[in-house]
This record gives sequence, structure tokens and C-alpha cells, in this order.
Amino acid sequence: MPFETSVSERVAELVFNHPPVNAFSGRMWMELPDIITGLGRRPDVRCLLIRAEGRGFCAGVDIKELAEDAGAIVEVNKGNFLTYKAIHDCEVPVVSAPHGFVLGGGIGVCGASDAVIAADDTYFGLPEIDRGAMGGASHMQRMFPHAMVRAAFLTGGRIEAADAYRVGGVAQVVERAQHIDAARAFAAVIASKSRDALRIAKQALNGIEPFDVDKNYRWEQGFTFEMYMHEDSQSARDAFVESGQAASFDDEKTS
Repeated sequence: MPFETSVSERVAELVFNHPPVNAFSGRMWMELPDIITGLGRRPDVRCLLIRAEGRGFCAGVDIKELAEDAGAIVEVNKGNFLTYKAIHDCEVPVVSAPHGFVLGGGIGVCGASDAVIAADDTYFGLPEIDRGAMGGASHMQRMFPHAMVRAAFLTGGRIEAADAYRVGGVAQVVERAQHIDAARAFAAVIASKSRDALRIAKQALNGIEPFDVDKNYRWEQGFTFEMYMHEDSQSARDAFVESGQAASFDDEKTS
């Protein structure tokens, strides 16, 4: 099972557990919205904590699936959009507790959350430009400043946990050994509040955000479809599957 759930003392936990890197197929992404929405609607739940087992939090989508069938992007895009929207619209606050790598779709999960408690080995990145795709900047920009997002997006680079904390993108950075306990303690503080107050507060906070993250992400996804129609997109996916490296476009002709 790639997703494990439990409820204890008014905190629901959703655990990503899909070795080796928590990269999900389109079908898996399509499972997540109902899981998240269902947990948020439970009257005995006041906070949802999302964490992961394994080497890192989430490597996003399964590139091998997309390399074999570019048409799978339709289900992947839909699953991504609905998952992030389910987190953003969840009746109760959502806390993400990432460790290790947070890539692609992992950015969407953290960026849609209400708070992020990161392990000190966490780093955030959008390698889409090297994978023949687009998307994710809307949710990254919900966490980090505009210039930092553009630098990471255009280079395929990463933002370390210490820098994420410095700019206010995460609420806490915790030593890896204490990470899960710290995330649970943070979620427990939220869960000690009135459920109705939390539900109303989240609606109010969503309503005063400076931009519509769901609408902006939908805009981005249109460019993902455009990119997938370009031959360079397939070349990028094939290179990653074959070598784990970015494709070279040094000899690309310019008009």
C-alpha cells in the first residue's frame, strides 16, 4: 500500500510509503484526493499530518510511466491538481512533515499545506525543466519568494531546509532524529483547538490569500501539456530513465 492512514488523539496521519522514492503513478495520485478529503471530514479529526517513510518525502510523479506513455500526463495532471486542491480545501489544517527530497509533486503537497515542519536534511526542488514538464511554481511560490522560486525553477536547482526556514517557507526545521516527534507535537497543538474554530479559520485564511493557487496551478498545467507536445519533452524523459541525468541540448538550433 503506497498510502497508510491512522487516527490518534484527533490527529490523522497520512504516510507515503512507496519505495524507492515515493514517486506516484497517475492512478496513485488519483487516490489521494478522496483519502485527504475523507480524513478531513471525520468529526474526530482536527488536524491532518502528512509524512513519509523511506529516503525522502516525495519525488513527485513516476517518470518511467510518462516515458513509456506520454498520454499518461492527462491522469497525472488531474491527480496532481485534485490532490493539492484537496489539501488546500481540507476542512481541517494540514501539516506536512517532509524529510530528504521534496521534488515535483512533493512541492505541491507541501505548498498546499497550512504549515511545514521539515527535517534538517530536507531540500525542495522542481526538476521539471530537466524532465520535459512544467508546473509546481504556483505552490512553491506559496512558500518561497518570487526570485528564489524562479532561480530554482529555471536551473532545476534546490532550496535547502535552512534557507527555506530563513525566508519563512517552513515553520520549523528539526534534527532528523526528532523530526516525527516534533511534527506530531506541532499537529497536537493544532488538534487541541476547537474543530469549528479551526474549520472557520482555515476558510478565512484561504479567502485572504494574495493569489488563487489552484487557478494559477491550472494555468501552469496548460504549459505542461504544451511542453509534452514538444519532442524535447520525450528526450528529457528518456534521458532521465536511461541515465538519471538531464538530457543535453547543447546542439539545439535557434531560430
